[in-house]
Amino acid sequence: MPDILALILVISAYLLGSICSAIVVCKALGLPDPRTQGSQNPGATNVLRIGGKKAALLTLAGDMLKGVPLVLLAQHLNITPDLISAIGLAAFLGHLYPVFFKFEGGKGVATALGVLLALHWPLGLAVIGIWLVVFAAFRISSLGSIIAFTVAPVVAWTLVPSYMLGVMAMSVLLIARHKNNIKALLKGEERKFGVDKKSEPTEAD
Repeated sequence: MPDILALILVISAYLLGSICSAIVVCKALGLPDPRTQGSQNPGATNVLRIGGKKAALLTLAGDMLKGVPLVLLAQHLNITPDLISAIGLAAFLGHLYPVFFKFEGGKGVATALGVLLALHWPLGLAVIGIWLVVFAAFRISSLGSIIAFTVAPVVAWTLVPSYMLGVMAMSVLLIARHKNNIKALLKGEERKFGVDKKSEPTEAD
């Protein structure tokens, strides 16, 4: 029975993760489909570009929250840490490869942060803190995400080792989704926020 329950939670987490907040928010507010505008990435940064701060904040909140409830439920049910990690990873994979939107999703930063906060809130806050420090120093969102999730498995190993493998899996996938950002960073072409408004930054969410 516990195995069946865990499987149900994993599938449910993936389906919940597959609800694309950017598309839902844009449709609700009468904005263009984010997959057809700007960078064509269905994430909060592109929604900010298309519809402004309100739409972007709603998208960010939706993306973060969809990784939270089933992880918390699994913890409440005393499911093993490995399965709890799998549930969080499933929500993250749903965002990256949403079944409802032809498996074309975002880069998963907000959803991953929501999962980390649900798994162990000090871990989530630590990773958010790293992102904020890097972003404040360089004004490049993608660099903050890449560095924060490069360090995230080490932070997990230090604070809550039982979740380290799940955090590592999310981090590897998230960094892989930033391959275009990494190429732009290496070429010195990644745009900084607030520096050149005519040239939009490459997506990092």
